[in-house]
Amino acid sequence: MQEMKPVKEGKVREIYDNGDSLIMVATDRISCFDVILNNQVTKKGTVLTQMSKFWFDMTQDILPNHMISVDVKDMPEFFQQEKFDGNSMMCRKLEMLPIECIVRGYITGSGWESYKKTGKVCGIELPEGLKESDKLPEPIYTPSTKAEIGDHDENISYEQSIAHLEKYFPGRGEELAAKLRDNTIALYKKCAEYALSKGIIIADTKFEFGLDENGNMVVGDEMLTPDSSRFWPAEGYEPGHGQPSFDKQFARDWLKANPDNDWTLPQDIVDKTIEKYLQSYEMLTGKKLG
Repeated sequence: MQEMKPVKEGKVREIYDNGDSLIMVATDRISCFDVILNNQVTKKGTVLTQMSKFWFDMTQDILPNHMISVDVKDMPEFFQQEKFDGNSMMCRKLEMLPIECIVRGYITGSGWESYKKTGKVCGIELPEGLKESDKLPEPIYTPSTKAEIGDHDENISYEQSIAHLEKYFPGRGEELAAKLRDNTIALYKKCAEYALSKGIIIADTKFEFGLDENGNMVVGDEMLTPDSSRFWPAEGYEPGHGQPSFDKQFARDWLKANPDNDWTLPQDIVDKTIEKYLQSYEMLTGKKLG
């Protein structure tokens, strides 16, 4: 069996080059505040991979995606080990676009902080009198530039996204920026509506897109996972304060409350975190992760 080494390691994912495709492995690492914690969160990688698959399947009518297979039998022998089963996705190679496509349907997090100061989020004027966690009249698109690991992504305006894309794709900046915005909002609207019918509010999320060999836009990376989105339970949702969430919130809150944490979580916080990931998967898909 040929040993394979990742060509790229992110905070949570490892990417392997498989000739004409890539294999993306979502590990059980967890990162908070841009730091990789010392704990592993069992099954987290599988939740991320299978949830992306679920959304990719659901949104093919809006835009094609990069997924080829999540079955390790379709992958080189090296991936037919237990540690890769369920959390690996074989993907088409794309030329990734250098923009993180963030869409916000509710006002929370950094958006809420900005609104309180200026009445705007990323330069977009919002109605007066919004409360924390309020639903926005229409989802807003707030792109950012992708930073290297260790740096923070930088929020940019839609106009700046045109200029940024133009640098990489001369003559196509305006066209690509508009497609990114429109696809981001279309994907969000369809999936947020579906999720709400299953008892989950998708407050905000981020997508990444690439171009295939014919220059067509394709959804890449991960999609609508608890790592790339804020999921709130619809039951008990009430604007005016922060909402409980199905993601790393337990971990984040504990780290904030325990500043001398050495980036290590107690086991009960790890258990609560994975329980939230599994619960969101089961509510959205109607399936248990076997």
